[in-house]
Amino acid sequence: MSVDKIGQYIESRKKCHFVGIGGVSMSPLAEIFHRMDIDISGSDMCENGATRDLRDHGVNVNIGHSAANISDAKYIIRTAAAREDNVEIRAAREQDIPVFERAQAWGYIMRKYKNAICISGVHGKTTTTSMVSHILLAADADPTIMLGGTLPVLESGCRVGKGDTIVVESCEYYNSFHNFFPTVAVVLNIDTDHLDFFKDLDDLKCSFCKFASLVPPRGHIVCNGDNFNTMDALAKLDKELITFGFGEKACVSDNPIRVRGVNVSVTGRTPSMDVLFDGNPVCRIKLQIPGRHNLENALAAAAACLTVGISPSAIEEGLFGYTGVGRRFEYKGSFNGADVYDDYAHHPYELHALLNAVETLNVYERVILAFQPHTYTRTKALFNDFVKELKRPDIVFLAEIYAARESNDISISSGLIADTIPGARYISDFSLLTDEVRKVAREGDIILTVGAGDIFRVGEALVEG
Repeated sequence: MSVDKIGQYIESRKKCHFVGIGGVSMSPLAEIFHRMDIDISGSDMCENGATRDLRDHGVNVNIGHSAANISDAKYIIRTAAAREDNVEIRAAREQDIPVFERAQAWGYIMRKYKNAICISGVHGKTTTTSMVSHILLAADADPTIMLGGTLPVLESGCRVGKGDTIVVESCEYYNSFHNFFPTVAVVLNIDTDHLDFFKDLDDLKCSFCKFASLVPPRGHIVCNGDNFNTMDALAKLDKELITFGFGEKACVSDNPIRVRGVNVSVTGRTPSMDVLFDGNPVCRIKLQIPGRHNLENALAAAAACLTVGISPSAIEEGLFGYTGVGRRFEYKGSFNGADVYDDYAHHPYELHALLNAVETLNVYERVILAFQPHTYTRTKALFNDFVKELKRPDIVFLAEIYAARESNDISISSGLIADTIPGARYISDFSLLTDEVRKVAREGDIILTVGAGDIFRVGEALVEG
């Protein structure tokens, strides 16, 4: 169904039911609907912070899917993971209740804004969307915001503003971002992932190319000039690109990088760089979160904001004021003299960036990593890359794979990863895993709980004692 069709339902203020309401992009959408005084309900397989928050705000949220949940709904919005075999979707089809994708709803909402900054990429979307949000807030742009995490300054993953700019985290899974209407399309990177949906890397590249092609003639495409897959995919568009990066030239052309980071320092907790735009000095960026990858994210955020006329001073202020987002190198506390951090990294590239960032801090004697792989298809497809990164920490624990939307019909497990890494231990029970981390942790360690599932519970249990 079209974006115009869902718009008719949204404007009618008829009752809407959200299937998968606790998801990272579903819960902010539900919150926005609730703030628009639209009658909503929702369901999800598991309780989480988002479902509890929505319930606290008066939204009827059911844990578990049932046909009864949609009894009085006039239309349905579903998460990308809820397919046709979902009991609520089947019931909606049988009752001729329209079913819309969450991305169609976001697409309709963003059409109301002069500037729609859509942040895409296999890695770094939440962080970069958060950085852009901080810059827009520093510029008093009164933006509307949607991101897949909790931003401390908002105490939420969304914000409804009265300004003319919306910034939206834009996911490639199931081609969701093809329903969007970006005036500024940001492509951070393209990397092999989501092979349960995409046929291969070339298929993924085509998806990002289609997303970027949605930008209107007076819009802007902001892309990573240092990332080969990104530049290769977008070269087909024959459109002007605003490249960002650290190199002098884009990696697949002789064109200069337009928004470039120079005089880069990545040591310690406050990495910094000078920013040039078409060779001219713009500002100096200093962050309060570690890692070269975060400077790259900051370049993307700066480039996107420059295209909509945000001042260099607001870029500097917004980025320096950014201290992170939930589950992205998030400090949880300490245990037995060791610092405990949690991170959402669930891809080898993200593990690599995380471990590199820890190394730049140069303050820890040992790295203890408790890792929970995310989805069977990703674990199998990128098995060797995971092994390579997981050999780097001093002590490694593997939790069982977080299945998310999948069934294990491809004979893969965390135990197979542990068997290939000297000293690594596979412990499926979180309580036992937590006990084993307690036994080895000491002063001078950093303990990392890592993965897109619920591994964060281990770190929280450590801190709570």
